[in-house]
Amino acid sequence: MKKYIIQAYLICLLIGFSACKKDFLTYDYAVDGTISEDQVFASNEHARNFLNNAYRGLVANGNGDFRYNLIGEMGLSTGSDEAVSALPGAAINLFNNGNWSPTLLYDDVYVQQYRALRSVNVFLKNAPTSALIDDATLSKQTLIGEAYFLRAMFHFELLKRYGGVIIATKPFDLTDNLDLPKNTFDEVAAQIVADCDLAAANISYATSLDHGSALKGRATKAAALALKSRTLLYAASPLNNPGNDITKWQAAANAAKAVIDLAGTKHGLLTFAQLPNLWNFGTLAYNKEVIFASETLSATTIDLNNAPPSYTDGRGRTNPTQEFVDAFEMKASGKNINAPGSGYDASNPYAGRDDRLALFVNYNGLNFRGVAIDTRVGAKDNNPQAAVDRTTQTGYYLRKFVNTTNTAATRRAYVYFRYAEILLNYAEALNETQASPSIEVYNAVNSVRRRDITSTTAGLAALQSTNINGNGYVPPTRDAMRLRIQNERRVELSFEEHRFFDVRRWKLGDLFFNKPVSGVKITGTAAPFTYTYFTVQNRTFSDKMYRFPFAQTQLAKAPALTQNPNW
Repeated sequence: MKKYIIQAYLICLLIGFSACKKDFLTYDYAVDGTISEDQVFASNEHARNFLNNAYRGLVANGNGDFRYNLIGEMGLSTGSDEAVSALPGAAINLFNNGNWSPTLLYDDVYVQQYRALRSVNVFLKNAPTSALIDDATLSKQTLIGEAYFLRAMFHFELLKRYGGVIIATKPFDLTDNLDLPKNTFDEVAAQIVADCDLAAANISYATSLDHGSALKGRATKAAALALKSRTLLYAASPLNNPGNDITKWQAAANAAKAVIDLAGTKHGLLTFAQLPNLWNFGTLAYNKEVIFASETLSATTIDLNNAPPSYTDGRGRTNPTQEFVDAFEMKASGKNINAPGSGYDASNPYAGRDDRLALFVNYNGLNFRGVAIDTRVGAKDNNPQAAVDRTTQTGYYLRKFVNTTNTAATRRAYVYFRYAEILLNYAEALNETQASPSIEVYNAVNSVRRRDITSTTAGLAALQSTNINGNGYVPPTRDAMRLRIQNERRVELSFEEHRFFDVRRWKLGDLFFNKPVSGVKITGTAAPFTYTYFTVQNRTFSDKMYRFPFAQTQLAKAPALTQNPNW
């Protein structure tokens, strides 16, 4: 059967997405009308651009802000206990109010990912015999490695949402039987791992620092191993490893360690001073903490949707919860604010906290664009009489990712993998293989907690188990360390689409998602103010919500797929 690719469609996607900046995603080879699959792969230029187009599967609709900005909200954070959406009737509340169903879906990427899988499988089928030639920057072998990485990524996007899905390692045709049963979680995970290994074996660039400037946003060996690390961590977690097979945890630990060993000095952690710019690529483009990120897009969308309303058209739509704010420890003691001897002062609740609180959350009194934020009831940043989506629901606004100095468009990429996650992956997986955490576990967690802080009297207290009366003490047990690692992920990886899935893979949905989320009302004309905590939104969670439902429309087309349990 003769196959055609609608070239105009490809060009619109490629040029539309890359209009702000000429880069590897810009399509320079104009074609009128249609072009056959054979013709595409008979041309080095067209074959390369076909793979470039496959990268579109990492973002929806060619929108570079997609991951951070689902319909004006910050990723999936407002569908977890990280935040509340200030937008009335926000569709993401389907995750929170129990109205989710196979006919009423949100973040349903099923069709998008299978389209992306078909694209990359067409490339992999044709590439070995294609007209692709090695050039000065990208060999044919590296391009094939990138395709394996993308196939692994697209399968993982399905796996983390739906669990077992249909493995697609070939481009299905209309003449094929498409009514197929889904593969198991473990089978899909194994396919992802195999593709990651093939990607790492074929891609010539170890890290993004080995790329030339025109290749930023392309996959590397480190990116492939980072995806392998995350996949194996998910596979070892309680949701997917109910028998607690320790060999799965060890495999996850080994995979994370492989990234650490490969990275060497080319990947690492930014300093605390640099951390706010990790996502601002106008300042620190593809910095050493970034292992893999999308191509950059210059925009103000994130800022407009999330800056407090008194700051140049800010809509303040992502409002961190009190529960999230409370997760930040006391800096000196390294204790939860509710722990005895933590040093917490309820009349001055933001003083002496983990420095990341002021980097990730806009709270009352914090400086933002040269002016103090004022979220006291009725004040400039907390005005219930404002437009429906222009005031905080919780007393807080998102600061992470937002341009804190001015309103200029900021060049950003979506960071899929960064070094801090790998350290926390390693700590979590290694801890589960030991009755008492080893020094390697402590070192990995403390590296993230303290970054470049070397003095014991500065920075967030390092975790330790030798001095029961000392700062940062953790009982020397696997269970105690597990809780600290989980909280560290909650803080460090916040608003990056980890919490939504972490709580699920830990099977802790009933503990964290099946209860109300809170906010604070601040009153008074001068400090000390009065802080009154209140329920912002009731939330519900049931066991079926650990997996996404398959759309009823998909089941009607392919009933052998079968619905996920209890949907």
